[in-house]
Amino acid sequence: MPSDPQAADSGSPAPTPTPADSSPQRGTLWPLLASELSVLFRRRRTAAMLATLAAVPVLIAVAVRLTRSTTPGRGPAFLDRITENGLFVVLTALVLCTPLFLPLTVGVTSGDTVAGEAGQGTLRYLLVAPAGRFRLLLVKYVGAAVFAVAATASVIVAGTVAGLLLFPVGQVPLLSGDVVSPWVAEGRILLVGAYVCVSLLGLSAIGLFISTLTDVPVGAMAATVALAIAAQVLDALPQLAWLHPWLFSHYWLGFADLLRQPIEWGSFGSNALLQLGYLAVFGAFAYGRFATKDVLS
Repeated sequence: MPSDPQAADSGSPAPTPTPADSSPQRGTLWPLLASELSVLFRRRRTAAMLATLAAVPVLIAVAVRLTRSTTPGRGPAFLDRITENGLFVVLTALVLCTPLFLPLTVGVTSGDTVAGEAGQGTLRYLLVAPAGRFRLLLVKYVGAAVFAVAATASVIVAGTVAGLLLFPVGQVPLLSGDVVSPWVAEGRILLVGAYVCVSLLGLSAIGLFISTLTDVPVGAMAATVALAIAAQVLDALPQLAWLHPWLFSHYWLGFADLLRQPIEWGSFGSNALLQLGYLAVFGAFAYGRFATKDVLS
């Protein structure tokens, strides 16, 4: 017996589902994201990059411990303070990793997001899932951003452990001359880590865009890393001072303002605004390219 008497009386067939009824469910984003993160962090390449980053502060701590001396004013910032307080191992490692090692690993990961799937021939199968191109692109970017957080965390955790094991830890002098407790100093270090993570958001967006331009992941990785290096070279040229505030790497080492009392948030805000600008622009470019990309041929 028909469930709709009016339909039965009129003799018209029962209504069929509209395209809106068969549209992808919103919940499909989270399984796709979980799958992306699972694949990303199970790769040997990811584990090797995180292990290499963690080794940087350990090597710094061991080298300083074995030599038992540092020359003030020589080497990276905070190096001469490690023997007095082990928490400076983390800050020294971040000064070394932020301009080179972190952009290198993030460039490899973000450059592989779409190009890696296209090169392996799996991109078309991912688009069969009820997610759509925008959601897939969003998941790929979130995966690259999560890796940036994990990469920064590996440096902080390894540096903290190495510093606690090899050197004394006590009151920490800030750049403003004030002294804070180790717990407060560790909170400042976490703020520095957040600053570094934000600094890598723009580069991740650039890598995602470049990854949509090619099916060769190695080329996308190399181009992203090359742009990171080129931006820092341009930022070091005084003749291009007008360009410096627009370079995504300009504020990368501005986290020193977080080590003052009181905290100066100006560089953090400027850095976040700049990175969000790069994310918006290159995210739009990436979607514009990916939305029209032929992945079926």
